[in-house]
Amino acid sequence: MEGIDRWATFDCYGTLIDWNGGIRAELARVFGEADADAKLARYHELERGLEADGKLTYRAVMTEAMRALGAPGGAEAGLAESLPRWQPFPEVRAELEAARARGWRLAILTNSDPDLIDASKELLGVPFDETVVASSIGSYKPAHAHWVEFFARSGASPDRHVHVGASLFHDIAPANELGIPSVWINRLGEAAGPAPTRELTSLSGLADTLDGLVPGT
Repeated sequence: MEGIDRWATFDCYGTLIDWNGGIRAELARVFGEADADAKLARYHELERGLEADGKLTYRAVMTEAMRALGAPGGAEAGLAESLPRWQPFPEVRAELEAARARGWRLAILTNSDPDLIDASKELLGVPFDETVVASSIGSYKPAHAHWVEFFARSGASPDRHVHVGASLFHDIAPANELGIPSVWINRLGEAAGPAPTRELTSLSGLADTLDGLVPGT
């Protein structure tokens, strides 16, 4: 019944799929291992700017970022082409399955394209009840349109909804602005900025954490 279900929404890349690992591998291939970390840091800066107005597909965002990083001719599209091969973090499938087994409905709110997230969901191997994709709604997180679209589709009750993400900027800050409880997956040992409701170092223990925030009935 709408409004009764417990919903957990997830960022995908960095939270469920090894985003930094996937990007860095391609940067190392194109620019060399010695430059990969510096290029990765610069990539993150470029990506935010390219996503700001929501007009570009995520494939175009990645391609333009690679071009701005100085990728040689013909290599600009390689990052987008590599994304469908980026792997889930090892604990993710078991934790998502555990949450589903406890009655949680799962959704992905992603800064991506439909074909790219479909490939990643196949690797995750766990059903999702809703998927909201940036290039389909013309908006990238941290703007609020993903959550607006999610609530319109799902009929979820805000007091039975938790958002899970690895990015303070893209996920925790907007969740706070919307009054949504959040779980920050702090894989990189970062110092907190916007305060999440809960913090984990990986998805391990997520099902228990979700149940602690919204107990089952």
